[in-house]
Amino acid sequence: MALISMDSAPIAAGRRALLIDDDATLLRNFRWTLEDAGFQCTTANCGAQAFERLDQGVFDLCFLDLHIGDEYGLDLLPKIRANAPWMRVVIATSVAEVNTAVAAMQKGASDYLLKPCAPEQLVAVAERMAAARAMEFKIDALQKHIDQGGEVELKSGQPEMAKILELIRSVADTDATILILGESGTGKGVIARAAHDWSPRRVAPFGTVNCPSLSAELLESELFGHAKGAFTGAIEQRKGRVQAADGGTLFLDEIGDFPLVLQPKLLRFIQDREYERVGDATTRTANVRLVAATNRPLEQMIRDGQFREDLYYRLNVITVTLPPLRERIDDIESLSVRFLERFAVSYRRPGRMFSSAAMDALKRYPWPGNIRELRNVIERVAILNLTDTVELESLPTQISGELSTGQRARVGSLVTLEALERAHISAVLAAAESLDGAARTLGIDSSTLYRKRKQYGL
Repeated sequence: MALISMDSAPIAAGRRALLIDDDATLLRNFRWTLEDAGFQCTTANCGAQAFERLDQGVFDLCFLDLHIGDEYGLDLLPKIRANAPWMRVVIATSVAEVNTAVAAMQKGASDYLLKPCAPEQLVAVAERMAAARAMEFKIDALQKHIDQGGEVELKSGQPEMAKILELIRSVADTDATILILGESGTGKGVIARAAHDWSPRRVAPFGTVNCPSLSAELLESELFGHAKGAFTGAIEQRKGRVQAADGGTLFLDEIGDFPLVLQPKLLRFIQDREYERVGDATTRTANVRLVAATNRPLEQMIRDGQFREDLYYRLNVITVTLPPLRERIDDIESLSVRFLERFAVSYRRPGRMFSSAAMDALKRYPWPGNIRELRNVIERVAILNLTDTVELESLPTQISGELSTGQRARVGSLVTLEALERAHISAVLAAAESLDGAARTLGIDSSTLYRKRKQYGL
């Protein structure tokens, strides 16, 4: 039986409480009082039971009795803090001693509560701890936002993209699973983060699992956690991303690469919110909203036996397909300007605007890498450009197609065949997924393409 109720509505960050006391009456009164105040409570009547609860769930605050039978709360405190270092611990005791309070604070307690206490006092302390945890969540989220360079502006002049953003906003306050499709670099991770930020879960963690980057064994451990000794190198138990994101959102990036052997376990978690760590038979639960994304054709993979149909239907509750950047011409200018302004500030460079020729070139380029490629190009331009305006010649040659004459190489232009060939090979290389693919498109073999790249300095 689950220790923590799996209500459909998420518990706000900071409001999951663990109550540890050997007095059953007091424990019941504490629980009822805090649950009436909107806290989700789990109880333990001894140290062993407390660590079992900590092993199975994620808590934000803890009320720890100073004397629990033959156990001393201050001896348990360092172990509790080591198990859940983010959790705020309040020592609850009937003994008012300054030395004890000081010792508790030195060992990591966040507050000290004298028993018996009025319900208002208990709730006031819990609310103070909850507010502190919620602030920590906000600070962590802001730091991650800064570390990732901020988000792509979530508005669009392209009607299809604008409808997608409107749809994501409209379903964000539900717990429906979202499946995001689209080419690599179209901003699937940004949309997943937006779904979280626009939802009631925004005050809880947002986690990401990159499915293609790990083997099946390591991915299972990353997702669900593992017990000590579960496999070679598992020197200690580990909580998985599912448990770490409890109450929040988990983003499964490139779900099309999720190993077939693990798909039944993921399906079970989506259906029942239940899972087991690797090497541990204990069934755990987590209240997590799932968002998945892929650039692979899942329906074709189902026909090929590479993806489970039942899993696909569980993921395919709300589905959006992000258009490639080449179909969002109206957004290229606004994105480019925003990226340039951001990187100019970050790198202390003067560039703040694009010449009309440079912007025309950006809009004509097919952007095979989509927004990710655009962002990288503008970052490079911002670093290297030393004037207020970014000119055509400041752009990479595969975008500008710049020649020594200052002209762009196009069919019918007054340029040499050699210049036209160079511009064409450069554009094909930028759009192809591999060198072999570029050679096939050009109708030449790989060795010839190698020589051409060397000849033209591509």
